[in-house]
Amino acid sequence: MGVPDLDGMLAGIGFLDPLAGAIQKRIGRALAGGGPAAAAAKDLLNGRRLGHPLHPLLTDLPIGAWTASTLLDLAASPESGLEPAADALIALGCGSGALAALAGLADWQDSYGPERRVGLAHGLLNSSALALFAGALGLRLAGRRRPARPLALAGYLLAAAGAYLGGDLVFRLGTQVNRNAWTDGPGDWCDAAAADNVRPGLLLKCEPAGVPVVLTRIQDEICAVGSVCPHAGGPLEDGSVEAGVVTCPWHGSRFDLSTGAVLRGPAFTPLPRYRVRVTDQGRVELRRSRR
Repeated sequence: MGVPDLDGMLAGIGFLDPLAGAIQKRIGRALAGGGPAAAAAKDLLNGRRLGHPLHPLLTDLPIGAWTASTLLDLAASPESGLEPAADALIALGCGSGALAALAGLADWQDSYGPERRVGLAHGLLNSSALALFAGALGLRLAGRRRPARPLALAGYLLAAAGAYLGGDLVFRLGTQVNRNAWTDGPGDWCDAAAADNVRPGLLLKCEPAGVPVVLTRIQDEICAVGSVCPHAGGPLEDGSVEAGVVTCPWHGSRFDLSTGAVLRGPAFTPLPRYRVRVTDQGRVELRRSRR
């Protein structure tokens, strides 16, 4: 059996791309209108302060809770006394699932191309699963357990399909994977550029030993960090620089040029940072900083 052509299948669903564009525009307007508070909330949901995306951490809760509740429904008899435990697990899954959906939406807002399409399908499946489990919980609380069980089982099947697409997003499309994960940089001092060409407020791109780096001056000191935004690979040399901070031209992540630290998401990992020295001949040499 061959691997399914998910891209082809989803591209054939005509409403996905227009719907994705419309949703992203609406979220973008809401974020712009929400000011600093909305930006801070998105930063939190992107997981910048964790140094790791928040969404995958939260998804473990509903998946585990709904798996356990489904097993109880299938294995336990009404006389076993386990029905309240199944109800509590479904409620836990619904509450944590709503939080996971918010974090996933924050990550998806900055996606594009095939990953945007797959991400929307992933979100629609999981949102439908959440709605079915919420409906099943309402029926259980009303004492109608017989119709609630198949509704919850249908929700679990949709959640499993959504989880498959979530894995596809990460492991095939590389969504939310640090674009500098395999960047090591020169271990020994390596020539990069002429020191006179490195100026304050400007970024000079160079590739010592084939590694993309940007150089700038901050208070008369030359600083060097990776030129690739870890979020989605944006070219930082095309970004704007102000007060020692570079803003990615693609999704607005901000980095401290002297340390590589992330100041604003959606990026959540720092830039590679390089040690700098200037030779007597006025050449800038770099090697990887081990922090």
